[in-house]
Amino acid sequence: MKTKLSVVERAREVLRIEAQGVLEQVGRMDKNFENAVNALYKCKGRIVVTGIGKPGIIGRKIAATLASTGAPSLWIHPVEAVHGDMGMVVKDDVVLAVSNSGETEELVRLIPLIKKMGAKLIALTGNTKSKLAKYADICLDVSVPREACTLGLIPTASTTAVLAVGDALAVSLFEKKGYDIKNFAFYHPGGAIGRKLLQIKDVMRSGDEVAVVEEKMLVKDVLLAITKARAGSAAVVDVEGYVKGIFTDGDLRRQLEKDQLITKKCVSEVMTVNPLTVNMDSLATEALRIIKEKKIDELLVVDKDNKFAGVVDEKDLLGMG
Repeated sequence: MKTKLSVVERAREVLRIEAQGVLEQVGRMDKNFENAVNALYKCKGRIVVTGIGKPGIIGRKIAATLASTGAPSLWIHPVEAVHGDMGMVVKDDVVLAVSNSGETEELVRLIPLIKKMGAKLIALTGNTKSKLAKYADICLDVSVPREACTLGLIPTASTTAVLAVGDALAVSLFEKKGYDIKNFAFYHPGGAIGRKLLQIKDVMRSGDEVAVVEEKMLVKDVLLAITKARAGSAAVVDVEGYVKGIFTDGDLRRQLEKDQLITKKCVSEVMTVNPLTVNMDSLATEALRIIKEKKIDELLVVDKDNKFAGVVDEKDLLGMG
């Protein structure tokens, strides 16, 4: 009699089976997969993902991932598709159909419609001898050795494998298009990802919020400028706007220990020269890295011409670490 596994042992077995299912896909990343990516790359319309049941839910995620990486995508329910939603599909689209059996009636009914309108069909299926595989322009074999449930019926390893292959398609397409983090940031303005992808110009302080002074200004006047801006430092610039130095609360305290008459000196005599700066088009997380690494509170920001543009404070970067 077979020994019954404990809950923890069974959970580990499920994870091993699902991991094996994903690893099975590695060897299938071949010319056929490359053709699928190229088809998506050349798509002049949208990538239309469809599927029913658990594969359909995975299809929704694939469509969402593609859209989030800049590939116009949508998901349609195959039943709704044969009742009018196929009107959303045009010949310039690429249809990505997900079905483990490849014989799902609702999907098979879509094949003649897709072919008639001239849209390209890519199948993600566990059955390469199915009707879906037969009529697809490109068929990706996403079969797995077995499902993770003891019955071998519940979609588990199979849906995990499709999810992984969908991610592989999305990432490969993203990189083939030559997109970078700025492109990704455009599609993720909100949430934790949005905060991490903000550029410094989106969070920096400028205008009346910063103290900007010239090199010949007396320290007492610099202190008034800092107070007026309610800032912790002053950016010292030349007449053309290039950064020459920074004067901070720390500089003031250190200089006071040496000279009680510091307020009558020019700021150029007591400022920190050649301070650290960061470009306004860099990611805000880059400013946070510098601030933490150098153990400073504020960082001066410059524009593309290397002229002073603003200040970014550690407080402005809360939630990005």
